[in-house]
Amino acid sequence: MTDTTPDVNYNVTADELRSFVERFERLEAEKKDIADQQKEVMAEAKGRGYDTKVMRKIIALRKRDRDDIAEEEAILELYKEALGMR
Repeated sequence: MTDTTPDVNYNVTADELRSFVERFERLEAEKKDIADQQKEVMAEAKGRGYDTKVMRKIIALRKRDRDDIAEEEAILELYKEALGMR
């Protein structure tokens, strides 16, 4: 009598692996679509006269904690003063 358990386990594992890979690939495609949409938004903003470099900095700041931002700005001011930039 031959035991087919390894083949069954292999097929289940291969199907599961395929599922994970395909899900990841779909997410990659969605991520590319979102990145393209973000580029379009920035191009539109730039076309309307906004400085997209500054906008990106604002977006990054909005993701951060206010206390961390305040501390970084205080240190920046201290360093600028120490270098005679104020």
